[in-house]
Amino acid sequence: MSQLTQFGRLLHLWRVYRRNGLSEALGKPPKRNFDQPIGVRLRTALEQLGPVFIKFGQALSTRPDILPPEIAAELRKLQDKVPPFDGAEARAVVERSLGQPIGKIFDTFDDRPLASASIAQVHAARLKGVDGAPGMDVVVKVRRPGIAKQVERDVALLHTVAGLAAKVPDHGRRLRPREVVAEYEHVIRDELDFVREAANASQLRRNWLASPYIYHPIILWQYTTEEVIVMERIYGVPIDETDKLRELGFDFEKLAERGVEIFFKEVFYYNFFHADMHPGNVMVDPERPTDPRYLALDFGIVGALTPEDQRYLAENFLAFFNQDYRRVAELHVESGWVPAHTRVDEFTGAIRAVCEPIFDKPLGEISFGKLLIRLFTVARRFEMTVQPQLVLLQKTILQIEGLGRQLYPELDLMKTAKPIMEQWMRDRMNPMRAVEQAKLQLPGLMADLPRMAQHLRSQLDGGPNAPLTRRALDEFAQRMAAQQARSRRVWMGGALVVSAAVIYGLDGFRPLMLGDAPLVTWLLGGLGLALWWSGRGSQ
Repeated sequence: MSQLTQFGRLLHLWRVYRRNGLSEALGKPPKRNFDQPIGVRLRTALEQLGPVFIKFGQALSTRPDILPPEIAAELRKLQDKVPPFDGAEARAVVERSLGQPIGKIFDTFDDRPLASASIAQVHAARLKGVDGAPGMDVVVKVRRPGIAKQVERDVALLHTVAGLAAKVPDHGRRLRPREVVAEYEHVIRDELDFVREAANASQLRRNWLASPYIYHPIILWQYTTEEVIVMERIYGVPIDETDKLRELGFDFEKLAERGVEIFFKEVFYYNFFHADMHPGNVMVDPERPTDPRYLALDFGIVGALTPEDQRYLAENFLAFFNQDYRRVAELHVESGWVPAHTRVDEFTGAIRAVCEPIFDKPLGEISFGKLLIRLFTVARRFEMTVQPQLVLLQKTILQIEGLGRQLYPELDLMKTAKPIMEQWMRDRMNPMRAVEQAKLQLPGLMADLPRMAQHLRSQLDGGPNAPLTRRALDEFAQRMAAQQARSRRVWMGGALVVSAAVIYGLDGFRPLMLGDAPLVTWLLGGLGLALWWSGRGSQ
């Protein structure tokens, strides 16, 4: 973006800033008096600045760790509704992007959009039929003309403003504006690439293909580019049309419970979750009121966690569900989310004061938004660092809470989620999982052995002053031997457990029964678990 263009846009930003009296947001007295609260004025200003700033405000609304709660709450009211662009322009984008006339691909293409947002708008269409059969009903998502350049321009401006805000004493350091803008830039750039969105949709569809709980549309890859997605059109009732769902006789309790189960399984079992679950992106299959099924839309924003964050988060949830606040505090220290010098007993007491009042209450009486805000307040006191990788998850939790509250306020979130988390932890502790992981890692280890041997030889050839001496090599050999012994115990233990399971499953093999299983099953299983545990525990 040229300096002149950026200056003009910055000047416009300054005018909006002054017009809405936003000086006090940075700790300065306002130039003019306004009756409306600062959060309302900030929301109004972002709406006046356009789509990119609206989406930035939506992203900020999920960050009660850096914004005052009243401002974050106001920003959650931002609506991503913008006037549609002309249908002829949409046709032109489709034809240019797909390289052929509309009439060769579609029997019909509706110039009036079904929906219009800041990045794109969606048109109904029908693919051309084959051999006299009617074509599939589809939707065509078309990227807004010029939006890529506008995003580039406004993100550059946001970086400029963030640099200025970072220089404000105290507030600049606490709000970390540069990091916030960088995080937002990553998300919005991903949203601009429709090939990435289509890949997200395909992955989610693959994960849930056999499930009766949720359905994801088919992507027509031959008609998908960075600017255009063509996908199966699905017909459903928007999740926020509760009166219509009630008329159709939907089981709201089951619908809410399935929403919670979908979320937790996406985060922990699949480690790939839809991170934009506002009501506009969720529908319900109208044909299944007693066995409800969700219909998912818009896959531009997804999230995933590292295995370490996944494990820490799962243990945090379980400790929280079990009201084991000390373990929650210990996990925060172990993960590095709070400094190592944190006094665990003090942190435990602070967490207990936040969490204890909400237990045994239905969702309708709990605000997880307020709970998160109080937790972040406690975390700031104990110098907890912002975890960018958890921001999308936090945003999704708030959206799931909103949907659950709307559908079935009496939902017991912990009762629904706790069994899922417990089963996930049991699956992770399964000895067979360790055997499978070892099998996956073995080829890589075998391939690396020649290179490791060559490296050892080169170190030894360097003489007595080489980094690796004979003594060090002997110590290394001893450690390797010990590691091999541990590995043998793990493998042997796993093999014995498998053997026990096979014997238990054999019909007619029932000598020396103990309970409902042969004695040899108990002996092999017990010995196998002992060997496996000794090998794992000594690593």
